[in-house]
Amino acid sequence: MATSASRPSPHAQNAVHETAGGEGIIKSPEQVVDVVEAHASHHRIPDRIEWPDANRVAVNLTVDFDAMLLRKLLDEPPMQLGKGEFGGRVGVWRLLELFRRHNVSATFFVPGRICELYPDAVRQAAADGHEVADHMWEHRVPADYEIERAHLVRTADALAATTGIRPIGSRSWHDADLMSELGYLYNSHDAADDRPHFVTTDSGTELVSLPFHYTWDDAMYFNFAWLNTENSAQRMADSDRVLELWWDAFQQQYKVGGYLNLCLHPEFSGRSLRIDMLDELIRRMKSFDGVWFSTCADVARHMLGAGRS
Repeated sequence: MATSASRPSPHAQNAVHETAGGEGIIKSPEQVVDVVEAHASHHRIPDRIEWPDANRVAVNLTVDFDAMLLRKLLDEPPMQLGKGEFGGRVGVWRLLELFRRHNVSATFFVPGRICELYPDAVRQAAADGHEVADHMWEHRVPADYEIERAHLVRTADALAATTGIRPIGSRSWHDADLMSELGYLYNSHDAADDRPHFVTTDSGTELVSLPFHYTWDDAMYFNFAWLNTENSAQRMADSDRVLELWWDAFQQQYKVGGYLNLCLHPEFSGRSLRIDMLDELIRRMKSFDGVWFSTCADVARHMLGAGRS
C-alpha cells in the first residue's frame, strides 16, 4: 500500500511531505512565520493546571498496540513482522499483568484492525478498567477525506463492538474537526507543549491535546531495524539508562506540578527485561505522594471541566 495515499503516521510527525501540487512545502521565511502564527492561533495553553484531589502530577501510561500493522504498511521483511506479532501474543499480556500488579490505569491506543487480530487482548484491557482509544484503522490516515471519515468510524465501531465502550480519544493524524464532529474529546499526538492544552478546530470547538514526546517513547530506545533504517541508525539502549532518563523526567514534572505521558509498545516494552524496568519505574513513582495514574480520558475530562483555569 503506497504511503503517498495517506497522511503520515504519528511515527513520522517530524517529516515534511509534499502533495502532488507541491502544497505543504515551506519555501520562504515568510511562510515559516505564517505557519507558526496559524499553529499558535489554534492552541490555547492554560497558565496552570490543578489536578484532582490535590494531586501534584498526572501520569498517563499509554500503550500503542500496533502489533505488526505499521511494519506491514512499510512492507518490511517477515522477521520485523514477527517482532510485532510478539507484541500481540506475549508483550501485551505482560503489560496488562504489570498494570494489574500495581493497580494503575492505562490507555491502550488500538488500531481497529487489531480487534480482528487480537480481540482477546483488547477485551481484557477494557475488562481490567483501562481505556481503549483510537489509533487509526490500520495505522495510517487516508488522504481522501471521505475515506478518512470511514476509517475513523470503522475503528470506533470495531472498538465499541469489542469492548462495549465507544472511544472518545485518539492518537493519530485524524482531522480535528472530524474527530470533534464524531464525539472525540482529545488527541494524544501533538507536542506543542509538555502540558495538556486545547486545540481549536476550524469550526470553533476545542479538543484537548495530551502531548507525548519521543523522549518518552520506548520505540526510540528499543527498536532494532527502525523503519527500514540502516545498521548505523539502530536504536538499542540499555534498560537501566532508559529507566534513569524517564525517572528524571518524572521527577522534573513532579517538581513543577506537571504531566507525563509515557508511550509503550508491547513488542518493545513487553520483553521481560523491560517489564522489570517498568516495574521499578512505577514502584518509584508510587513512592511519591500525589501521583495521579489516570487514563487519557480522565485527564481530558478534567481539562474540559475544572482544569481550564
